[in-house]
Amino acid sequence: MTNGKPRLGFIGLGLMGQAFTECLTRAGYDVTGYDIVPEKIARAAAHGVAGANSSKEVAENSDIVMLCVTTTQDVEDATFGPGGLVEGASAEQVLVDHSTTTVERSKAMAARLKDATGTGWVDAPVSGGPDAAGDGSLAVMAGGEPSDIDKIGEVMETVSASFTLFGPVGSGQVAKMVNQILVLNNYAVLAEALALAEAGGIDATKIPGALAAGHAGSNLLQSAFPRMISRDFTPKGYARQILKDLDTLHDLAKTLKSPTPMSSQAASLFRILNSKGHEELDGIAILKLYDQNDHL
Repeated sequence: MTNGKPRLGFIGLGLMGQAFTECLTRAGYDVTGYDIVPEKIARAAAHGVAGANSSKEVAENSDIVMLCVTTTQDVEDATFGPGGLVEGASAEQVLVDHSTTTVERSKAMAARLKDATGTGWVDAPVSGGPDAAGDGSLAVMAGGEPSDIDKIGEVMETVSASFTLFGPVGSGQVAKMVNQILVLNNYAVLAEALALAEAGGIDATKIPGALAAGHAGSNLLQSAFPRMISRDFTPKGYARQILKDLDTLHDLAKTLKSPTPMSSQAASLFRILNSKGHEELDGIAILKLYDQNDHL
């Protein structure tokens, strides 16, 4: 503890990790960070993050370790690979995984870390993107033991506008898949709506305001639709990650025997978008598949 605040570690300093750590250092936390890309460590140093040479070193210098990487395998590598968190973790610590991962592997990794070190595990995927991570207004969906949730309460209040515990480890990932059904299908719906508005010759910039008070009003209509109009596909997340999440959703739904036909269609569209070389664009670039003036 320093200044009454827990020492924080952060593994994964991509778009979300940079925003997370900027919010945390601004709030007065000491943060040690690591990423497999050295340039990202240097970028985080500009807002006060102390760089580490490994996940192990992060664990050795932290009371709470936060993790936000792209895939389930990335989580496993950062935790259990050479120089991994497991080599420096202890029973007093909690690992908070903000990544979007598969439910069963999250449960298995949590049990493995607990057996090896006594470290608690909270799966805490988020919604809101880098902007919300930067200003502390994320929606966090969590799964974990109440004693571990108590340890991270102050930190979660710093980074989130809402923090909801859904149950034991793995529950947060189920809730995140619900979020992805609602968000990722909506990207395709917004693109379809914009394409029709433009084909019909109306002023599409009026749509968010005109529909805000009706049933079509939504956060995404207000934030994503204007970016689609201006064809601003600067990534706040990546199309490749969206496809990964939709494939993860498909696998979970198959296991649960829960039909997801709309999400399967969205996955097909994002698979096409990625195959055309647009995997590094924002997910709203799905508009390219609807845009009559775009040749992909």
